[in-house]
Formats: sequence, C-alpha cells, structure tokens
Amino acid sequence: MSKDISRLISDWQHGDGPTARRIRGDDGREKIQIRVCIDSFHGVLQFECDGRPDGKRPHGFDFYFDYLEAKMRKHVEDGGREADYKLTRSQCKKLFEESSQVYHRYVVLLQMGDYDRVVRDTSRNMKVFRFAHDHGGTESDRNHQECWWPYILRIHFTAVVMKHLEAGDLDAALDAIAACRRRIQDLAPQENEVFTQEKKRSLDALDQMDKEIRGRRPLSELEQLEKDKAAAIAGQRYEEAARLRDRINELRNLGEPPAKADD
Repeated sequence: MSKDISRLISDWQHGDGPTARRIRGDDGREKIQIRVCIDSFHGVLQFECDGRPDGKRPHGFDFYFDYLEAKMRKHVEDGGREADYKLTRSQCKKLFEESSQVYHRYVVLLQMGDYDRVVRDTSRNMKVFRFAHDHGGTESDRNHQECWWPYILRIHFTAVVMKHLEAGDLDAALDAIAACRRRIQDLAPQENEVFTQEKKRSLDALDQMDKEIRGRRPLSELEQLEKDKAAAIAGQRYEEAARLRDRINELRNLGEPPAKADD
C-alpha cells in the first residue's frame, strides 16, 4: 500500500465542506478525520471514536487511567489504604497526556453533535481530575487540572442540554443548565487566573444558553400570569394585579407546580 497521502488530500479539498468527518476504518472501528491546512503543509489528522483516541492499550487496558485504578485496587486488596496510594510524577505525566487526548477528542465530537460520546469523555476526564487530585504525589500534580473544572462542567452539561433539546424537552434542558450553574458556583475558590476566567466564561455561556432556550419555550399559564402580574404592578394597576394574584394562588392550590424563577 502506498504511503503517499496525496490522493486522500486531493479528494478532500480544504475549505470544501466540513473540516472534520466520520469514517469507518479498515479495522471496522469508527474514526474521526480532520482536514489540516497550515501554510504550505496539508494533511489529515485521525483519532479513534472509542477507547483511547490514539488506539493504544496501555498495559492491556483501554486507558492508562484504568491501569492506574487497577493498581490502586490491588494496593487496597493487599491491605493498604486507598488514601495512601500515591502516583509518581511519571505516572501523573502519562495520565495528564492521556486526558489531554480525550479533551481534544470531545471538543471535536461536540462540534460534530456526537453528544453521547462528549458526555462519556467528559465524565471520564472528571474522574481523572478527582483521581489525580486525591492521589498525586506532589501538590503540583494534585492541582494540575483543578483550574479546568468550570470548563469541563460546562462542556459536559452543554452536551446534556443538547441531548434534551434533540428530544424536545426544553424544561429538562433548563434544569441541566441550572444544575451546571450550581456545580460551578459550588466549586472551591482558587487563586488561579485560569480558574477565575473559565468560571466567568462558563457562567456567561450558561446564561446565554438559558436565555436562548427560554426564548423558544412557551410559557405555562402560571408563568404567563406571573409575568402579567409583574407588569400590572409595574404599571400601578393594582386591582388587576390582585385578580392575577388570586388566579395564581388558585392554580397553585390545584397542584400546578410554581413557575421556575431564573437563576
């Protein structure tokens, strides 16, 4: 088989359509290809959709992280305490490199609308964050990924929101945004510029997403009444506001859930 990729490149001109595509490899596995054009250099990047993006199986495991988890379980089975299991600097370096691969994959998968795999990959990387923080041998290793919590939570829940929107469940999408906002706001403060910027950027993105979805979502009768009551009070139409209040109380007494306030 020729090693020359000229035909592959010529058949997929840069700028003609999407720069990423899904293919079925010779091994039958799904892969993503990305068309690359950097000055005079042209080529194609490729990664696996499942397992490690580079297709490797460290120590016979799907991921190096799985191998380290197995080592920790063996440590506990042999009588050690889980809290005493520590990662070496070399192990942390390999773990971070692997999670970086997964990060680059889920960014592309999100753009391609493969939300199930985004949820899968962000969930895995969040486990890596916790594992490194709990077992890193140095303070630097323990805190290496902590500043990225706002970002990974936002990407994870963005994929969850998109899944709900695809199913036509706007209320579930709004609930997911609210859950993400709470998770981010509950993060322990960090004296880290990256953390501060990512937290603000993520909360702003969630607010924008919430606004866009609410613009598509029809108001329930109770929500419309609440809106009308606020307008009546602002316009000093107090008798109208009182009638609306009575109707709101009537609906609530009938068991309709209260209108959701914006977070």
